Amino acid sequence: MLIPRALATIGILVACGQANIAFSSEDKPDNIAAAYSEGGRYFTEDDIPTYNVAEDGTVDWLTFSGFRRYHSECHVCHGPEGEGSTYAPALKESALEMDYYDFVDVVTNGRKKVNAAEQSVMPAFGDNRNVMCYLDDMYVYLKARGTDAVPRGRPAKKEAKSDAIREAENACMG
Repeated sequence: MLIPRALATIGILVACGQANIAFSSEDKPDNIAAAYSEGGRYFTEDDIPTYNVAEDGTVDWLTFSGFRRYHSECHVCHGPEGEGSTYAPALKESALEMDYYDFVDVVTNGRKKVNAAEQSVMPAFGDNRNVMCYLDDMYVYLKARGTDAVPRGRPAKKEAKSDAIREAENACMG
């Protein structure tokens, strides 16, 4: 199964014992701006998936796909457009505040916080291909929502799906 490039990086970091890299506020890489693109995907200077929105409002394929995937899997708990609900937090904020690798970990393995002050349970989606094969898509969509680069609602214009994205999707979905 082909794993998206950024997810493969997690395995390398874990294997090397470098999964918890700390940055000070001065040298923390920009986790928003697209530094380069590869096969229709956009990445920050530190190889983290990100969005790209053209001046005319055209969004990259992953952001468009992320909108669709988020609304098929996540909005029931986390609310439409990543806005949050009375049941679960706003993910558009989490995508900006949370480290990418922590985001992947929470979605993959779930998280449980139960104490006197809060009761929060995020189920694990690591075995759900409809989530895992499109995790980067949902992440970049939520980043775009968090910065208000993409307004509420379905993006009106999108880039075409690249052959590289199509091949990765087919390999992941089996």
